[in-house]
Parts: sequence; structure tokens; C-alpha cells
Amino acid sequence: MAQADPAHPDAHGATVPDLDLGKTKGSKSKGHTFTSPAERSVRKTLPAGKAGAAAAPQAQSVAANPDLAVGVYAYGTTAHGVELDTVITSAPSALEVTVNWGDGKTDVLSASGDTTLTTPHTYAEVGSYTVKVTVKDTANAVSAVNEVVFVTQGSDFTPYAPTRLLDTRDGTGAAKGKVAPYGSTRVKVGGNGTIPAGVTAVVLNITVTNTTSAGHITAFPEGTDRPTTSNVNFKAGQTVPNLVIVPVGKNGYVELANRGGQSVDLIADVTGYFSSTASSGYTPITPSRFVDTREGLGTVKGQLGGRKTFSTQIGGLRGVPQGITAVALNV
Repeated sequence: MAQADPAHPDAHGATVPDLDLGKTKGSKSKGHTFTSPAERSVRKTLPAGKAGAAAAPQAQSVAANPDLAVGVYAYGTTAHGVELDTVITSAPSALEVTVNWGDGKTDVLSASGDTTLTTPHTYAEVGSYTVKVTVKDTANAVSAVNEVVFVTQGSDFTPYAPTRLLDTRDGTGAAKGKVAPYGSTRVKVGGNGTIPAGVTAVVLNITVTNTTSAGHITAFPEGTDRPTTSNVNFKAGQTVPNLVIVPVGKNGYVELANRGGQSVDLIADVTGYFSSTASSGYTPITPSRFVDTREGLGTVKGQLGGRKTFSTQIGGLRGVPQGITAVALNV
């Protein structure tokens, strides 16, 4: 599963800040970098007596700490994690530093004079967040405020009702007809149906059928170089499915390449996607058997008849909580 590209702003309502993927401040080498330099600081004069201090008049305050400023540099460290460097320029005075992470949580730190504070934070959900840093010099009645919009570098999973996006046998999602030997076809993912544009990866059940020779299928994001690995291997006369997780190209497509010497039909069904917006997420559990018709586990004992169905309970059993929205099953 490839790492997602930086996300567009999501429902948190933030705007994209200056983004530098290849350059980091100093010698640091971390994930995506979001910066707002000290020149963007907004200075304010604090009211007299703020926080119990006997503040000097404004003119004296500015003269006492004329260069008070703060630069903020946010680095992605994990799928949900950020590390914030707060770079303070100040006279040698006691400072109160408040970091508002944009998710309802804050950290209050102490500092003095020119300094750099490094603070980690983990968000409960992926997305974009406005991180605001306020530096107060109460003795001199002056403050400096700066903020940066940080976008988490991870993607979370959203289940999607199984839907056929491609079937070359009948022209679903592409022109009708087999995929030529060493040719390829595209699958529209982002913006298809209710799948949002900008998804970073997709879960597809890819099936190859009507095969007349051996070969393999490779799935990869459209607009990128085709990898040499296979996702579905097949022999002549076989119909073979396989579940794959593949990144989605910038235009919302996934490419399926036929690496066999003869034409084949391809089918692709979506079962979920990954995005950099708040979503259901995924929680692994210890593998546990919920259904076995041979012994009557989870349903009545006996083979399932042709074109028949049954229901079985998942939520609330064997460590799975109530209220789940989807489940990963090996059937």
C-alpha cells in the first residue's frame, strides 16, 4: 500500500498552507512539511494587568521586546501524527507559549528568550487542522501569534458497498472487448458514483476470465510507471479473482495491465477506499471463525442451497464491538 499524497482540505474547513515536500528546515528529514515563518506573526499589545502582571504602557512594551515573533513548522511523523517546531525570537523575558492543535486540544509551555520548542501531537482522525501558536510576554504586555494548516499524511479506510466498476465483457466502465496482450485498461475510481474525488487508494476485487494462455495482471495508479510485480496470476482456461489495494492516480484512475500473451477479460469490483478525510478507520482483531455451515456455527448446520442466503451476527461477538459499520471477512 503506497503512502498517500498530501490531502486537499477536508471537512475541517482549513486552507492549504505553504507546502514543501522536499525541503525541511535545518537538518531534519521527516514527512510532509507545512510552514508559516516568523514574518507572518501578528503582534498584539496585551491589556494592562493581564494575567496579574503590571504591564508597561504600549510604547515601553514594544521597546522592551521589539522583535517578539514566532515561526511554526509542522512535520508529518505518522499517519495521524505531527511534530511541531515553534521557533521564537524574543528578548530574554519569561514567555508563555500556547499551542492550539485545531482538534480541541491545547498544550501550554514555558520558554525564555530566543528558543525552539518541539512538541509532538497525535490526531484521532486524519484530516486538515489549523495549528495556532500564541506567545505571550506578560511582563512587557506584548504577544505574537502565528498559525499553520497541517494535513495528516495518512489515509483511513471507508467501506463501500460492493460495486462493479469494470467489466470488459459487457462494456461496464470501459469499451467492450478483451484487453489485448501486453495492453491495459483504466478503471475510474475517484469521482465514480459516490466515491469522492481525491481518494488516495482503493480496495478492488480484480477478476481475470476468458483466458487462453498463462500470464498475470498488474494494477497501478494511472500516470505512473508500471511496476514489475503481479496482482493476479492465471493459466489458460482459468477464472481467477484477487483482492488488491492499489493507489489511485491523480486523475482518479487505476490502470490494469495484461502481462500475458493473449487477450483476456477483466472485472473490477470496489469494496472500499482510502482517503485523507475523517472516515471509519480499521481495527485489526485476532482471527476468529464466525460461520461454519458444516457444523452449524453462526447459522443452521448444512450446505447453503443454490441462490439462497442467510444472516449472521458479527457486532457484539468475539471482541467485535456493537455499532461497527463494516467488517473484513475471509469467506
